[in-house]
Amino acid sequence: MVPSRWTIPLVLAVTVFVHYLDRNNLAIVLPQIAQEFGWSDRQVGQYGQYLLGAFYLTFGVAQILLSPIAERLGVKRSLMCSILGFSVCTMLFYPLGGSLGALIALRLLLGAAESVHMPMNSALVSRWFPPRERGRANSIYVAGILVALAVAPLLIVPIAERLGWRMAFLILGVAGLVVSLPLVARYIHDAPLPSVSHADDGGVVRTLRGGDTRAERQWLWLYIAAGACNAFCVFGILNWLPSYLNRTRGIEFGALSLPLFSVFLAGIVGVLLWATLGDRTGRRMLMASVGLLLASGCVLLTAHMPSNTLTLALLALGVFFQSSYNAQEFATLQQMAPSGRVGALTGLYNGVTVLVGGVGGSLVPGAVVALTGDFQKGLLSVAAGALMVSLLMAWLSRTEQTPLGILKG
Repeated sequence: MVPSRWTIPLVLAVTVFVHYLDRNNLAIVLPQIAQEFGWSDRQVGQYGQYLLGAFYLTFGVAQILLSPIAERLGVKRSLMCSILGFSVCTMLFYPLGGSLGALIALRLLLGAAESVHMPMNSALVSRWFPPRERGRANSIYVAGILVALAVAPLLIVPIAERLGWRMAFLILGVAGLVVSLPLVARYIHDAPLPSVSHADDGGVVRTLRGGDTRAERQWLWLYIAAGACNAFCVFGILNWLPSYLNRTRGIEFGALSLPLFSVFLAGIVGVLLWATLGDRTGRRMLMASVGLLLASGCVLLTAHMPSNTLTLALLALGVFFQSSYNAQEFATLQQMAPSGRVGALTGLYNGVTVLVGGVGGSLVPGAVVALTGDFQKGLLSVAAGALMVSLLMAWLSRTEQTPLGILKG
């Protein structure tokens, strides 16, 4: 008996939950690694930017190159290979993570292993759900990302404190093999059954085919540029928030769990709310434009807050507004290609945005900290990225009166 199609995004949510624990564990334990290696604040910025950026380099390049191949080999098969690869890579940090060079090499390997996971998720949603449901279907597994970000400190910080950060990595790697792989094997199917009809699409889908016009290409690359700026914001916060709270705000490493949880909990609420509004109104880009403008203001105001409570409240509000983009990005992208090419197009989009924004979100704040010794200034660089997303989405929203306006089927 084949389960309901709504089981698919729930399973994907579990897999990306584990995926993001493996991806962001290093940012969470970076203060502990810095203490173990005896790094100063400037050295944390100098070495941390390479440690964190290494992952996004291979993650972005491999997505662009491997996603079309993975889609042809089979979505389920490729998804299982990715989970196996990044779980084993995470486990290898336990025996091999004794030097800066080894850590960078393992992060490069982890990025390549995780690369096709999100494109295959996007391909599955496009095959099983019509456009009017995709915002909510995507938001379920995207919420898995945000749950991971919120819960990760509650899981990883206590384990790292009691058993060491290497043991924490080993446990997370085993979890991928024990939890994610069996779920995908049991519940994920490459294509919808004949009984699943997309007849109610209402002609909404617009595709990019061989005869793309120059305007369509320009629209796509403007959208990718917005995604890159958004990725810069997302990964700038993810990579540097634990160190900012620890080094600048004076919150002890063992006490980081609840502050980080409160910030990312706001993102979980936000992505589900914004996705529902996007499906109902169709004004995905306009909502993202306004949301990122407000997020930029929240980050800027953190520099003027006298207390940690007010700072955390602003950061939580900023993440809530920023999630207005995350709730819409894949649903918008899935309208731009036929179902057999969604994985490849998502790989191109996610690869470029992560390559530019993910590496940038690691290097730019880190470089600012390395030059100034000030984590607050590094965090403020994120506000500029949020403002750029807002401007680009405002420009693209002019074509939103019809689905993706200029894209003709």
